Amino acid sequence: MSGHSKWATIKRKKAAVDTARGKVFTKLIKEITIAARDGGGDPEGNPRLRLAIQNAKANNMPADNIKRALQRGTGELPGVTYEEVTYEAYGPAGIAILISCVTDNKNRVVSELRHTLERNGGKLAEAGSVAWAFQKKGVLTVPKQYDEDDVLTTILDAGAEDLKTEEDAFEITTPPENFEAVRKALEGKGIKVDTAEIQMVPQNTLRVEGKDAEHVLKLMEVLEEHDDVQQVYSNFDIDVKIMASFHA
Repeated sequence: MSGHSKWATIKRKKAAVDTARGKVFTKLIKEITIAARDGGGDPEGNPRLRLAIQNAKANNMPADNIKRALQRGTGELPGVTYEEVTYEAYGPAGIAILISCVTDNKNRVVSELRHTLERNGGKLAEAGSVAWAFQKKGVLTVPKQYDEDDVLTTILDAGAEDLKTEEDAFEITTPPENFEAVRKALEGKGIKVDTAEIQMVPQNTLRVEGKDAEHVLKLMEVLEEHDDVQQVYSNFDIDVKIMASFHA
């Protein structure tokens, strides 16, 4: 398993812990609100909203919370006005970072992110200087309890690009336009989908070692803890032993 894939595994486990504490609900509520605002309140005609609601249910969010978030997005209920913004940055050892935020105060969040990056060996970058290194992909994970050949046949027939065997799951990559078809194909075969997201996936990874690796992992954790940060994407590749030690 590559260091980059190991980080994805750690994030999945961390998300499960955060979910148990109810910590991820705020990010899920923001995503539902934004999706409903931009694409309408009907999940059948709004793929982003449909995915947001599916992920909220997968994380055991109460139905009333989902309904209120949707109604705030459509204007049926009053609420905070959120903006989506993505910041580009460099981290220790020159890694590329994309930071996806949903915020009610862009001036505040950019100031806080600049401070966080500078304290942890990084810096904000100009628009376009980092984004080119990433591609938008659908990424799904399936538990390894299923036969790999069955999973592979199902996803390739539905238009997936790749399947990787990770520590605790099969990780499936799809073009964004085939994401929903792959998900439905898996569920149609009775194959459970643990996670399903549209992500920015690095086209190439950068190996990071020693103290730089520890600084990168610390920066990732601090960025992801920020209340306005929805997702953090990076192109680092760190030895799995260093990651295991860091998160022990």
